[in-house]
Amino acid sequence: MIFPHFLKEKKLRRQGYKLIAGLDEAGKGAWAGPIVAAAVILDPKIKIKGIKDSKLLRAPERQKLFEEIISQAVGWAIGAVSQQKIDESGIVAANIMAMQQALKKLLPAPDYLLVDAIKINYQNLPALSIIDGDYKIRSIAAASIVAKVTRDRLMDELDEKYPQYGFKQHKGYGTNHHFQMIAKYGAADIHRQTFEPVKHFLND
Repeated sequence: MIFPHFLKEKKLRRQGYKLIAGLDEAGKGAWAGPIVAAAVILDPKIKIKGIKDSKLLRAPERQKLFEEIISQAVGWAIGAVSQQKIDESGIVAANIMAMQQALKKLLPAPDYLLVDAIKINYQNLPALSIIDGDYKIRSIAAASIVAKVTRDRLMDELDEKYPQYGFKQHKGYGTNHHFQMIAKYGAADIHRQTFEPVKHFLND
């Protein structure tokens, strides 16, 4: 398996950039809960083994890497946008909002952004949008892990408030079980009411 590389960050450092943040999100396609974005600046002198796109990792691996990343990164931060805001603004705008929130909190402030797929303008910083960046770029892959673990923990908390939907198992994504529970209990306020599978039951 090919792991995300650090070549892009190294090239940018040779151009004079020192604080290069990778950005990614978790929860874009979910039917319930917030979208969560992470910004991570890795230390080029510290190699954390096993970093790759969060979707390719088992939950225990993600948890372990999450702890390593947040303890050894130069800086990291999280942004989250609620399902209400997603319904109001759309998922793409919400994705950008979550990333901008993370960047506002990120210390030290970055001087270059590497972003998974999304084009973002933040304080006129130079930024590069990379398709499948979480597979290719190590700092983006690190951000994908931080975002995913953070969101999973939020969904576990929501499972306690809405136990009938099984959020702890599917994290709000579109599984058959989740579909059946919405059909049985209807949509809750935590569901994204503009998403088609949820709208179907709102309109019935």
